[in-house]
Amino acid sequence: MTKLLYLFTLVFVCNSFFVTAQTIDSLRKNIQRIVSSKNATVGVGITDSKGRDALFINGDGHCPTQSVFKFHIALVLMSEIDKGKFSLDQKIRITPKDLAIDMYSPIKDKYPQGTELTIAEIIQYTVSESDGIGCDVLLRLLGGPSVVEKYFQKKGFKNISIKVNEEVMQSKWENQFRNWTTPKSANQLLTDFYENKKQYLSAKSHEFIWKVMKATVTGENRLRGQLPKETVIAHKTGTSGVNKQTGIRGAVNDIGIVFLPNGEYFAISVFVTNSKENIDTNEKIIADIAKAAWDYYTSKKS
Repeated sequence: MTKLLYLFTLVFVCNSFFVTAQTIDSLRKNIQRIVSSKNATVGVGITDSKGRDALFINGDGHCPTQSVFKFHIALVLMSEIDKGKFSLDQKIRITPKDLAIDMYSPIKDKYPQGTELTIAEIIQYTVSESDGIGCDVLLRLLGGPSVVEKYFQKKGFKNISIKVNEEVMQSKWENQFRNWTTPKSANQLLTDFYENKKQYLSAKSHEFIWKVMKATVTGENRLRGQLPKETVIAHKTGTSGVNKQTGIRGAVNDIGIVFLPNGEYFAISVFVTNSKENIDTNEKIIADIAKAAWDYYTSKKS
């Protein structure tokens, strides 16, 4: 009887493992079908909140971050605020000289003659609205891109390269490839800082940055594009222009935490690089992958 029970248990465990492996494999195959016909390189990272499922496609590829790195910058600034170097309500002067730079900036649109904003407001513009001028103001406060890169290196994040600010990144096509990460590293960053088990940030700073990430208004057709309207997503997008000589778009990205109806979440990073597809197709790649992941996690038994 004991042997029979043992064999039954062994068969049950093996079958359960097979079903789980088969299910995650089906998600992988689904994503591969989504990207296979596209003239683009796609990097994907998907991990669940329990650390049981992890799926990577081109997981170690060096993907240009574009504005995704504004999330990294905000995290480092929040860390410095926790140390007492800055405060969220500290006011920073944004001058006409700052605004003279030709790049996307809701701050510039609203305050063409310059203004004073709190650090909290500049972070909100930079992360939630992907403001380029706000980004470089924050980088200047921190001491430049190398400070941000070194912070993550010291924390054990090896595959994050942040070499240039927004102005330099946008000034020459090749420069965008100096700021890069990998899907694996992006997902590690998302989960480590959201879980905050190593106490990277104080409770107040943690609450603030994830509130800002949930308020992101860019990329409505990317991660959240095909998900239920009430879905809460904390995410950061990144987008490059198109190379006029080759017709290639360097980056269409979105990384974030997607919250599930059962209270759990999954982290997802999708980087569409070196793409000859149009912007709508690039965004649909991200939306299709997010929907595939959503369907997998919402239909999966705990």
